[in-house]
Amino acid sequence: MNREQIISQIKLKRSFLCIGLDTDINKIPKHLLSAEDPVFEFNKQIIDATNDLCVAYKPNIAFYESMGLSGWNSLQKTLDYIPKDILTIADAKRGDIGNTSKMYARAFFENMNFDSVTIAPYMGLDSVSPFLEFKNKWAILLALTSNKSSSDFQKIEAKNGEKLFEKVIKTSKNWGSEKNMMYVIGATRSKQLSEVRKIIPHHFLLVPGIGIQGGNLEDVAKYGMNKDCGLLVNSSRGVIYSGDGFNFAEASRKAAKQLQNKMDILLSERGI
Repeated sequence: MNREQIISQIKLKRSFLCIGLDTDINKIPKHLLSAEDPVFEFNKQIIDATNDLCVAYKPNIAFYESMGLSGWNSLQKTLDYIPKDILTIADAKRGDIGNTSKMYARAFFENMNFDSVTIAPYMGLDSVSPFLEFKNKWAILLALTSNKSSSDFQKIEAKNGEKLFEKVIKTSKNWGSEKNMMYVIGATRSKQLSEVRKIIPHHFLLVPGIGIQGGNLEDVAKYGMNKDCGLLVNSSRGVIYSGDGFNFAEASRKAAKQLQNKMDILLSERGI
């Protein structure tokens, strides 16, 4: 999926919502456990209920690979079921030496046919460049994350006052372009989005951490939105685990609709 298609979907759906499919078999409604593939059945009903309200789905790969072969099968079926006009993000956080990264890129882009994959860029260009060789595919680089220990390294300052996450963005932004690279910026770091936008004004940002993790959607839009929107704001648990009974999908739709309504207003306020 290319940049223009993502922007078109945002304008069409009045939404920049990404839904994280962090599907834990121990948390899905008990009545689904009798299904042939409970994880896929859960995802299928979430997708059916929300696909008109979001522009991306982001399966967290760890939740699937932890289940072995059955998890990978559930993931592939989920990926195949997602409508083709919705961006798919493999939240895999890969990153290794060039030859290994090349195999990761083939796994997610050629074999599974994801549109994008999250990458840890701290091993440098050769760990990222294999992902940039695929047309209409995206490398999404970790830059400033929401977890409580992120400041252990990401905010270390050099003598000139530059923080490590800023150095990472400045160095990596020319490895690709705004047409094949995005960055992860946690919603709980929303005020630093303005600093990020000074460095990469046109790139899309994947922003996890709203809702349960404490991020504020309005602040994310205030500091991070650009003329094309430029944001994919993710909600995982806040949407998919909104309900735990037979009406869980309906509850997920309600949660997603609340976010989409807010996003519609924020887009309109900025003339998008």
